[in-house]
Amino acid sequence: MSMQQALNRALAEVMTENPRALILGEDVGQLGGVFRITDGLQKKFGEARVFDTPLAESGILGMSVGLAMAGYHPIPEVQFDGFAYPAVNQIICQVGRMNYRSRGKLPMPITLRVPSFGGIRAPEHHGESLEAMFAHVPGLKVVSPSGPNEAYHLLKYAATRQDPVIFMEPKSRYWQKGPVNTGADAAGYRPTGSRVVREGKHLTLVAWGAMVARCLQVAELAAEDGIEIEVLDLRWLKPIDAEGLAASVAKTRRAVVVHEAPRTSGLGAEVASIISERCFGTLKAPVERVTGFDVPYPSGDLEDEYIPNIDRILYGIQRVLEYRRG
Repeated sequence: MSMQQALNRALAEVMTENPRALILGEDVGQLGGVFRITDGLQKKFGEARVFDTPLAESGILGMSVGLAMAGYHPIPEVQFDGFAYPAVNQIICQVGRMNYRSRGKLPMPITLRVPSFGGIRAPEHHGESLEAMFAHVPGLKVVSPSGPNEAYHLLKYAATRQDPVIFMEPKSRYWQKGPVNTGADAAGYRPTGSRVVREGKHLTLVAWGAMVARCLQVAELAAEDGIEIEVLDLRWLKPIDAEGLAASVAKTRRAVVVHEAPRTSGLGAEVASIISERCFGTLKAPVERVTGFDVPYPSGDLEDEYIPNIDRILYGIQRVLEYRRG
């Protein structure tokens, strides 16, 4: 099934299993969301549990805070990543802090779904990469799936947490299909930590969201030249799976971090720091970053130049492999 279908199914199961779960956002009800992630859920669970809100993201998150305080598990959606900016005050000052502020008496079990990143040639404010901003807020957890199976399991897992989780869905991957394990053998599966999606021994590519698929393409091409690339899907951007990250890089002794967000103060810097702290003695080269540029996200016509493409990632790999000390 596609990632869109996997997310829809995960939400339906969450709503069935937890009668206190609610879905809210702009057009999530009758329309089923701009990307149809909530398609059919209002008809199945009723207007009291799946409902549309005014076009006010601050109100969507403020309402979610109140619902969480009343014992519900809100699953709000903001239509596009750039629309999260008006809700930042609620996210930082209420969602991330309420549990701490109340000494645990008012947990915030809110799963905020944010269609994220670029790749669909959309206008301004429709292709942002906000993971570093969210990850910097104490009290929040941040996760991003890379494919349908991960989307299904990560959303089901996130929606059972008592902590607020920012669920960043790579919108360019919504319609990509893949196998999804929904069988009984998947019951109890806890998608925590990172995941090695391709084994290798010469270098580790670290990515998340839509960049995982691109890194797998790069690894295929590199293999034609005898270079075995390991691809690590970070999945959880906060907390970062430092143990899994270090285990992969300790094996390959080289790392390249790939993300769509601008380079400066991007999450790649945090990943590089963790690698340096844990693998400094064994690294054969400095950690390389292949990222978006330090400019506002461009219009659709320039998107291919902005998002890390195969050539830029291969060039980053080449710089690391050819690095010589002294």
